[in-house]
Amino acid sequence: MKSARHFLHGLAALAGIICFLNAPLTAAGEPKKDLVMRGDARCTGCHDEGDDFPVLAIAQTRHGVQADQRTPTCTSCHGESERHVNKPADATDRPKPDFTFLGKNKSAPEAISGRCLACHDSGGRTLWAGSRHQTDGVACTNCHQIHTPHDRVLSKQAQPEVCFACHKTERAQASRVSHHPILEGKVVCSECHNPHGAQGPKLLVKASVNETCWQCHAEKRGPFLWEHPPASDDCMNCHTPHGSTNSPLLRAREPYLCQECHGDGAPHPGNVYSAASLPGGPVANVNNTGGTSGSNQLGAVNPITGARITQNNPPAQLAFRSCANCHSQIHGSNHPAGNRFLR
Repeated sequence: MKSARHFLHGLAALAGIICFLNAPLTAAGEPKKDLVMRGDARCTGCHDEGDDFPVLAIAQTRHGVQADQRTPTCTSCHGESERHVNKPADATDRPKPDFTFLGKNKSAPEAISGRCLACHDSGGRTLWAGSRHQTDGVACTNCHQIHTPHDRVLSKQAQPEVCFACHKTERAQASRVSHHPILEGKVVCSECHNPHGAQGPKLLVKASVNETCWQCHAEKRGPFLWEHPPASDDCMNCHTPHGSTNSPLLRAREPYLCQECHGDGAPHPGNVYSAASLPGGPVANVNNTGGTSGSNQLGAVNPITGARITQNNPPAQLAFRSCANCHSQIHGSNHPAGNRFLR
């Protein structure tokens, strides 16, 4: 008996749904919302499968889900377009729809993005107004494809090509010998950047460069007993994110990069690696070019030892090809003896 009652309740609920979908008016007396492939027949009567542009493919996207009451219609995006539907007698060509998203006669970027943001105004798109892309006149359809089940910008393999269409410098950097695996489809632009707007610099998904990098490179976050100030300040002090000719993504080759800060003449311990055995004493951290200029010039006084230089010394860069060979914990160290970031 109970099963039969449940069955009758189920039939009643199903009948209610069918009546709701077939009803021409809502309870408020307003016309019922058109649904893709049903109420839009006025548009698809002309724009069918033989159209030059594959309009009907939108039924295979999220914009074509009939069971979702949020599903838009043709007029939700293109406007009522009465002049387009009912061509005026005195018009030689059919007027364009109220809003056109492609072609040379497309609507203004503000109008195009406004139609999209009428629904997509939450989440990561709340900061679109005033963002770099918005102020540069970029519209949603410059990156997104609507009438297709496979939007290229949402694919890991295809998204970089969409971004590289404008960002050509980053394309070249991504092809360098040391690079993030962007072209390989393992990392995409949107994992680091939010193209719809951000609070931090460069449209980053986080508030700072370091917080963005730490999403993947968590071992560099710390906290460390011994902090390396450039690393905790900004990863881009030493690294360039898209690609470099120096591994690993360094802005310059070691030791030149390190000597941008460590060029104060402080010596290394007296061993062969510090150049202590060379004429003139240790010159490891002296930012010079050997026996041609500065304090290392023939006849000058060595700022470390106080001795007068009687022979030309080689450049410090020849003795120290890679600082990280010894200072391997350069991002920070928790070892009690790690103030030099040694291994």
